[in-house]
Amino acid sequence: MSFNKPKKVTIIVCIILLFLSAITMIPSRESDKGRVRAMGGFEAVTSTGTENSYDSYLSRYSSEQHPAEIIRVEGEDYIDVSGNGFKNVDQYEGLDGKAVIMPDSGGISWNFNVHNPGIYNIRIHYFPLAGKSSAIERKLTINDSVPFTGADNLSFDRIWGNQDQEIQRDDRGNDLRPKQIEKPEWVLTSFNDSEGYYEEPYSFFFGKGIQKLSLESLREPMIIDYIELYQEKPVQTYEEVKSEYAAAGIQIADDQNLVIQAEDAKRKSSPTLAPLSDRSSPTVIPYDISKIRMNTIGGVNWKLPGQWIEWEVDAKEDGLYQLALKRKQDQLRGVYATRSITIDGEYPFAEMKNIPFNFSMGWQTDILGNGEEPYLFHLTPGIHRIRMTVTLGEVAPLLQTIESSVLELNEMYRKIIMITSNTPDSYRDYQLDKRLPDMIEVFKRQEDTIRSVADYLEQSTGERSDKVAVLYTMVHQLEEMVKAPETVARHLSSFKTNVGGLGTWILSIREQPLTLDYMIVSSPDVKLPRANATWWEKVKHEVGSLISSYTVDYDSIGNTGKADRSVTVWTTTGRDQAQIMKGLIDDTFTPETGISVNLRLVPGNILLPATLSGEGPDVAMQIGEDMPVNYAMRGAAADLTAFDDYDEIVTRFRDSALTPYEYNGGLYALPEQQTFPMLFFRKDILNELGLTPPNTWQDVYNMISVLQKHNMEFYLPIENPTNNATLVPNATFSMLLYQNGGQFYGEGGADSALDSDISMEQFKKWTQFYSNYKFPLQADFSNRFRTGEMPIGIADYSIYNMLTVLAPEIKGLWDFSMVPGTEQADGSISHEVASHTTGVMMLKNAADKDAAWTFMKWWTSKDSQVMFGRAMEGLLGEAARYPTANIEALEELPWPIKDYRNLESQWEWVRGIPQVPGGYFTGRHLDNAFRKVVNEHENPREALSDYILYINDEIDVKRKEFRLPNAMEAEKNGN
Repeated sequence: MSFNKPKKVTIIVCIILLFLSAITMIPSRESDKGRVRAMGGFEAVTSTGTENSYDSYLSRYSSEQHPAEIIRVEGEDYIDVSGNGFKNVDQYEGLDGKAVIMPDSGGISWNFNVHNPGIYNIRIHYFPLAGKSSAIERKLTINDSVPFTGADNLSFDRIWGNQDQEIQRDDRGNDLRPKQIEKPEWVLTSFNDSEGYYEEPYSFFFGKGIQKLSLESLREPMIIDYIELYQEKPVQTYEEVKSEYAAAGIQIADDQNLVIQAEDAKRKSSPTLAPLSDRSSPTVIPYDISKIRMNTIGGVNWKLPGQWIEWEVDAKEDGLYQLALKRKQDQLRGVYATRSITIDGEYPFAEMKNIPFNFSMGWQTDILGNGEEPYLFHLTPGIHRIRMTVTLGEVAPLLQTIESSVLELNEMYRKIIMITSNTPDSYRDYQLDKRLPDMIEVFKRQEDTIRSVADYLEQSTGERSDKVAVLYTMVHQLEEMVKAPETVARHLSSFKTNVGGLGTWILSIREQPLTLDYMIVSSPDVKLPRANATWWEKVKHEVGSLISSYTVDYDSIGNTGKADRSVTVWTTTGRDQAQIMKGLIDDTFTPETGISVNLRLVPGNILLPATLSGEGPDVAMQIGEDMPVNYAMRGAAADLTAFDDYDEIVTRFRDSALTPYEYNGGLYALPEQQTFPMLFFRKDILNELGLTPPNTWQDVYNMISVLQKHNMEFYLPIENPTNNATLVPNATFSMLLYQNGGQFYGEGGADSALDSDISMEQFKKWTQFYSNYKFPLQADFSNRFRTGEMPIGIADYSIYNMLTVLAPEIKGLWDFSMVPGTEQADGSISHEVASHTTGVMMLKNAADKDAAWTFMKWWTSKDSQVMFGRAMEGLLGEAARYPTANIEALEELPWPIKDYRNLESQWEWVRGIPQVPGGYFTGRHLDNAFRKVVNEHENPREALSDYILYINDEIDVKRKEFRLPNAMEAEKNGN
């Protein structure tokens, strides 16, 4: 390829700059061989007085014995079950004996006799049955009660691995990320803290005599062989193990050097732990200057406590080996990522329980050791399993302490706003120190507590980073408020922000990312490879990358395909999602149909100009629900009702999902995603206030006064007005309208139906929430929900994913259910809501419409949507749970059973909003009328009536443009 003169100049300048900068970055050889060791401890300051906490539970039984006996409870010897699907199996997957199948819902109980009462650990021998690809979760009760918080949500891993032993490549030479599949086997594991705060397995007290142990399914099925009560053995220190090496005469292995590429891991606890491509350094193995190579593992996907990766190493001779890791920890400045290591299921010695990896922007090789000498591990000839697990380690007590502080400070914040409101008068002295006698004591205690965490972090890591700065900011504010209590109300906004910052701090510190390139098991005298690139290697790498940016096609995803029939598909999603999509296409669609797919990742605004110029795709994916009908009006979208199996295909979706794509008797897209509002509420705060989640809007009105009395708020969704050109009708107004029998458009969509008495009355009710009850016009619901300022509100159900992942401090304290409804004449209650969708559209100029239709059918099928949804969640975690519009597919995604039932209950009440010519004025002017009423105190009926004229005028103009009958003609034809 030829280059023009400006590009040549650019390359030459880059080479010179890289040369000069690289000289200053030549690494010292010593930096490549840092030794990792465990660090000192920190005593957690937690709410041990909380009645149901694990700390209180341990304190209550601290004087009890730890009997040495092992009590086994056979799975098949259960005394009672609730629900269907429980049955015994024999000789399952190599098991010698019987076991019991426990499905993903229901409960099971066993009785057993305890001769020696005391404290026991519990372990379970189980097999993960195929389910929805998420971790198995169970609730434990002992004698019909949950012993402590944490036992109500026990997690058991599935086992994952690469589908193919060798990494495959596409027809352009790029590595394809290996598909992750389950590789189930029998597992023996203890009942542990799924949050990672407690390093040792949970301890449980059992009295003397007959005891009852029960498990309730929260998610996913499993087979239970047995449950055992036992005592966890203490792990020896390295010095003790070293003495045993010497006593046994075990020698250092001679001239051994086993290199295990990290991406070749055999087993993982999560499908998110697939191999990754890293091009940050030419020393990463394997490496290519322009092609994608799957050469590392971990990264930001390997960050949550309990996640593990396991490798197999084939030791050639008996002896002592050292263990070195080429790693990069470039995410946690001022903190360290922690891992534990087991070999063949056991800790080699106590120091392997917590191995900290400090921050480093570049790659470095760490030899596991105590800072003076490398640790030596005894391996016998044969295959050994080395497992690295994410642990919180020394950070666990820090997180417990700050989490306790956040809960206490949030509670105090709520007490303060009950007196001052959310917007206190800055010139008024509320005498908070007198009205809240414990306020100063709480502030002092938390000031000392948070300072101790910040000081410990700064001392242990040797630097003051942004992670520590967040803590000191909170400390300084608490210090100021203790000195001057009269300023608390004045600083309330910043106080809330700083407490929210602590919640975010918990999340960021709890995540412990680490990237691995390879692992070396070797004799201690073996010279290790260099981790950092030389300056010349860096120059070649940067210049090559620059040249590649001009020559490599980064828009095409995966194989380009050479089949006789092909489809060009454009998607606007992220590259990771596109890679998953392309992988599914190459694995299933193309082999089954013989149709190749040229999948391209494009910007969202390119479809219209490309279509106008005749360069558009055959199929466009993940497009907004307004586009298909607008393209259909202009003859640019294909009518899907023309295909013979259309009637069968649309049964995959609810009618509400199809409504936005219907126009003039045709259907111009198939829905991909569908979302709708649900009611979210804080169980703890509602219980404190003596409230229950509202079932009707009258219940909402009754609740508002109680909330506002305590200066709390009910949240209703309202769109951001900064870009009202694309506003959709408001979710609250839509549900009020639909629940009372109203609609947006008249016959055939020829005019607006918002001039009806029903619409006028519901518009008035909607505006009264803001004009009479002073609901906020703008609010960050997720953050206010976390703090408790808005303990209840209506929001899109996709916020569930965000709260699950990003608000760990309120886990178990909130729930969601159907939105409030309206009582009907027959006494029933309507919970109708409007939905919003994205779809997949076929363009009118598609070269092979049958091939394009075949692709659309495949993509929206249950199997494809489930595979994509699970792969998305496997790659990006629970926050990426896919809101598929396919009815059967949503049921197969890894929702907890209770939450899915809530979701399904609301889904039955969902209605779609039709798309009509000129309909984009509806949401825009509905918002304009709303703000006229709320901001300028105009009469609701008059305001809405004025803007309905604009809506009808635009609809009429567009219908004339597209030669459609006007309202009068449509009504006449309808009659």
